[in-house]
Amino acid sequence: MPNHYHILLKQIKDYGVVQFISNLQNSFAKYYNLRNKRFGSVFQGPFKAKRIEKDNYLLHLSRYIHLNPVTSFLINIVDLDKYPWTSFPYYLAEKEDNNDLINSSFITKMVGSRGKYEQFVYNQADYQRKLGKIKGLILE
Repeated sequence: MPNHYHILLKQIKDYGVVQFISNLQNSFAKYYNLRNKRFGSVFQGPFKAKRIEKDNYLLHLSRYIHLNPVTSFLINIVDLDKYPWTSFPYYLAEKEDNNDLINSSFITKMVGSRGKYEQFVYNQADYQRKLGKIKGLILE
């Protein structure tokens, strides 16, 4: 996403997510500012976090995150597995996770297999785009 990012994290210690995001954003801001010879904030505001307590919500959130570049019309659905700014290819890989940062097996096992997760994501692409269009029409 050009102006924000989504990240799905499992907290394993108290305040672990807050500390991780703080370190991530501070490190990136330092790198970005040095590289671009600038000063100041890189991120517009504080990060938002939501505690996930139900597996069903976790599964749908994972799909939402993976479809976000499609919903936002950045890419076509056929290019999702090649999009460089997503973990989606790790969810489709035949081999077991070989990455300390991404553990896709928990999510893919919820639907039965990596192939079923792929179908789960692709089958909702049009629906999620429609939701994205009407979201702007809802008054809050």
